[in-house]
Amino acid sequence: MSGPIYDRVALIGLGLIASSMFWAIKRAGVAGEVTGYARSQATRDTARRIGLCDRVCDNAAEAVEGADLVVLCVPVGAMGQVAAEIAPALKPGATLSDVGSVKGAVIAAVQPHLPEDVYFVPAHPLAGTEHSGPESGFAELFDNRWCLVVPVNGTEEAPVAQLRTFWEALGAHVEIMDPDHHDLVLAVTSHTPHLIAYTMVGVADDLRRVTDSEVIKYSAAGFRDFTRIAASDPTMWRDVFLSNKDATLEILGRFTEELFALQRAIRTGDGAHLHDYFTRTRAIRRGIIEAGQDTDAPDFGRAKGRK
Repeated sequence: MSGPIYDRVALIGLGLIASSMFWAIKRAGVAGEVTGYARSQATRDTARRIGLCDRVCDNAAEAVEGADLVVLCVPVGAMGQVAAEIAPALKPGATLSDVGSVKGAVIAAVQPHLPEDVYFVPAHPLAGTEHSGPESGFAELFDNRWCLVVPVNGTEEAPVAQLRTFWEALGAHVEIMDPDHHDLVLAVTSHTPHLIAYTMVGVADDLRRVTDSEVIKYSAAGFRDFTRIAASDPTMWRDVFLSNKDATLEILGRFTEELFALQRAIRTGDGAHLHDYFTRTRAIRRGIIEAGQDTDAPDFGRAKGRK
């Protein structure tokens, strides 16, 4: 990268995604200065201690003052309130973006608060771990992952192209997507699988009360993968489900229909149906690996101890 894409970037919320963005920004040299703000004093203290952001501010308005790009890295349920708080301090011509995994509800909550001379270009990096907090970030989080840029109707091309270049410099592949389509895609690929994982771990917790510690002691790989997903930040996922209600309920309905069909096949001994179904789903896993979005290594390529 020949130089900064934005002179100043402000990160509002300093958890996993924001901290990873900062380290990736520094690695790529795409911002002259990065300011940061978190509502919690403890988080701000931690950020200062570990050198997260060039300048950590004690209020959101101070953090966004003069910033060319402001990124909301807070739970989706808080974005409207934060947007109202920072709107008067936003620089004319600045781009406001976010990293939320829901787009329709975020656009509806944020857009009414924004001045007409600020560009709103929502985005969603499809990257994360089960860890959270300012110390959990690392520069490589976005490498070879997708970031979906979801501009609101009528947005000029230049700020969208600039944000796309920024995310590509952070290591991501970028695709432009419509808000409603984004929310449906994420309901399939992320939101409903998380809900299923939470449910399965909850069922196991109920069983554990009957079988003492056996559920944990004898956990096989499938259940361990569920627990990794179900360890994700509870505030974030509460807001995701409440904000993407329609798409999630639609996919849950389809999931229930598929589950009933599998129950029937098991009950009736229909091995052919089960084999055909599992063959089809196995091919999807191969496709994910071939697309470079995961690995077939026994530990899925996730280094031990990595946050």
